[in-house]
Amino acid sequence: MSSSAGNPKTAVVTGYPDTAVVIGCPVPASGSNGSPPPRSFYPSPPPPPCSRYTTMCISLSRYWILAMAVFIALVFLAVVIIIPVLFLVPRMPEFAVSSACVTGFNLSSAQQQQLSASFDLNLTVHSPNRLKRIYYERVTASVLYASDILSENPLAPFDQGKGETTVLRFRLAALGEYVNSDVARGIESDRGRGDGAVGFNVRVLSWVKFGSGSWSTSWSILSVHCDDVLIGFGNSRASTGCLLGSAPKKCIVIYSK
Repeated sequence: MSSSAGNPKTAVVTGYPDTAVVIGCPVPASGSNGSPPPRSFYPSPPPPPCSRYTTMCISLSRYWILAMAVFIALVFLAVVIIIPVLFLVPRMPEFAVSSACVTGFNLSSAQQQQLSASFDLNLTVHSPNRLKRIYYERVTASVLYASDILSENPLAPFDQGKGETTVLRFRLAALGEYVNSDVARGIESDRGRGDGAVGFNVRVLSWVKFGSGSWSTSWSILSVHCDDVLIGFGNSRASTGCLLGSAPKKCIVIYSK
């Protein structure tokens, strides 16, 4: 018998394919250091390039927002400041001498210093206010030469609505009123000039208040100064004279709270 030690092993065919029996979970393939292989990385697509049109639209949007902010600020300013200034803050009335005549003028000798005259005056009063009425009470008018009062009289109270114009017609009379020597000499000097023009001063003093609906100011003093109202007598003997120059002659209005 020959020995089996020197014969090669012969595969035994059983008729079934070789099947590897796996016990447990399969071991995943690993890298050289035992770590799992890296996952595939797909970078996010880059943003589309900003076109010139898009940049222009963004700039215009910013300017639009800024313009709207400025517009809202101006509207707020108008509501808070401009409207109260126009409608609530009182505006002073405007006075002017529209006509003036003097009749029966007679100045006695320098020794007696007595003056008689009638001053017929028309004053135009205009209210520039929009929403307020002006109320005039305790109105007094006077005519002066320099700072000396020649005649003074009270006037009837009145009131004005927005934009109204009122004409005050009144007469101030001096009947044998005593005047000081400076006044007598000054009037005679003026009447002795070529046109015989004498400059008189007209004053109006009144208590006034401004009102609009339930709102009104407190009573204050309004002082009107119409200075150098020139009356032309023509010569030193004339007893009648009227306003010289262009009319109306504007007056200065002083408001004292």
